[in-house]
Amino acid sequence: MPHRSTTKLTVGAAVAALGLLVSLAPAAVAAPAEGGHAGSHAYKRIGYFTQWGIYGRNFQVKDLATSGTAARLSHINYAFGAIGSDGKCLVGNVPGADPWADYVRPVDAANSVDGVADTAEQRLAGNFNQLRELKAANPGLKVMISLGGWSGSAHFSDSVRTAASRQALVASCIDVYLKGNLPVDGARGGAGAAAGVFDGVDLDWEWPGSEGAPGNGIRPEDKQNFTKLVHEFRTQLDAYGKSLPQWKHFDLSAYAPTNPAKIDAGFEVSKITKDFDFVNLQGYDFHVSGEKTTAQQSALFAKRDDFSVDQTVNAWLHRGAPARKLVVGMPFYGQGWTGVTGGGDGLGQPATGPAPATWVAGTEDYKALKKLADSGSYKIYRNFGSAWLFDGSTLWTYDDPTVLRTKAAYVRYQGLGGAMVWALDGDTADGELFAAIDQGLNRR
Repeated sequence: MPHRSTTKLTVGAAVAALGLLVSLAPAAVAAPAEGGHAGSHAYKRIGYFTQWGIYGRNFQVKDLATSGTAARLSHINYAFGAIGSDGKCLVGNVPGADPWADYVRPVDAANSVDGVADTAEQRLAGNFNQLRELKAANPGLKVMISLGGWSGSAHFSDSVRTAASRQALVASCIDVYLKGNLPVDGARGGAGAAAGVFDGVDLDWEWPGSEGAPGNGIRPEDKQNFTKLVHEFRTQLDAYGKSLPQWKHFDLSAYAPTNPAKIDAGFEVSKITKDFDFVNLQGYDFHVSGEKTTAQQSALFAKRDDFSVDQTVNAWLHRGAPARKLVVGMPFYGQGWTGVTGGGDGLGQPATGPAPATWVAGTEDYKALKKLADSGSYKIYRNFGSAWLFDGSTLWTYDDPTVLRTKAAYVRYQGLGGAMVWALDGDTADGELFAAIDQGLNRR
C-alpha cells in the first residue's frame, strides 16, 4: 500500500473533533440550511439503483418510496448505461444493455410508484417510467445515468481517443438519455419517449490509465483523454440545457478511486473538478474477500500505510479537488472471509477464502448481515468509524447505522459535498441505513 502524505486532519484530532460533533446537544450545533451545512452548501445524498436489482433481489423503484429513502435522496444514479464497441451509448437489444428492465417491462399496480399499472400502449414502462413517477412524487430529486461500471468500462479508452470520437460519444449519450430517444421495441420507445427522466450523467470509467476488469482497454493517454471527455460532456450538456424552452442545468459527476496510484494514472484532478458538479469517492473495497488476510473494507481511518476514507479524501484534496465537490462513498454491503484462524477479534488474521453468501461468495447485503448480527451467533466489534462481525470462524466487515452516522459527521466536519451509497438494494425494507446517513448530515 502507498504511504499517505501529510493529512489535513490527524487521526487523533479527527476522533476528538468528530466525537464532539456527534455528542453535542441538538441546540449546540447550528441547523444546516436546506439539509446542508449552515451558511454553506446543501449536502448531496446519492444512491445507486442497480438495473438488475429488480430480478433476484426483487428491489423495485417503488421500494424507495415505501422505505422513505426517496424523500431523503438528492440523486439516484442508475447503474449502468452501456458504451458499445462503436464508441456510443447503447440501449436496446445489444450486448451490455437490458431494455426489458429499462423501459419495456410492464409494471403492475402493486409495484408501481403511483399505484397504476402500465398499459400495453404506453411508450415508456420499466424502471425509466418508475423513476419518472418517483421524481413526480419527490420534487427536487434528480436521476443520473451512470455510464460504464466495473464490467462496462471496456470500450472507454477506444471511444475517447480523438476529438471527433469524444464528440460522437457524448452526443449519443445525450440523445439516448437526456433527449430520451429510445429504440422502438413494440409499443415502447421512440423519439422523446424517455425525455425528462434523467438530469445528468455520472461517469463510471473504472479506470482511465490503469487496470480495471480484465479485457479493458488501457492507454497512457487515457488521463488526458479523460479530461477532454469530461470537458466535452460539460460543453454539450450546457449547450443542450440552454437550448431547452426553460433553461436547465444538467449535473455531471464521476466515480473515482481511492488508490493514489490510480488517481495519478488517470485523473488530472484540478482540471476535471472544474467541470464536474461533484465527484463520488470510492469509500469501500479497500480490502476484499479474495485477500488471504481479513481486513477492514471501508474504514474511516486506518494506519498511514493503509487505505481509508480519510486517506481517500486527503488524496483528492492534496491534488486540488475542492472539498465541497467531494462526496464520500459508503457501502450497503459487507466483505466476508471464512476459515479465519488466530483468535482474538478476527481482524488481521489468515482466512481460507470468501465467506458463503446469498448472491456472490464474499459479499453480502447489509439487510442479511443485520440478521446475522441480531441472531446472537456473531459478536459485533468496533473501531472508530468501522465495524465487523465475527463468530470465531467467519468475519464480515461492513457499515451499520452507527458507522454511517459517524461518517456523515466526518463529511460535515470536513466541509465535504455529501454521501453516496452502493447500492440502495442492500438496505432494509424501512431504509435504516439511509436514514442514519440523513440523520448524520442533518445533525442539529
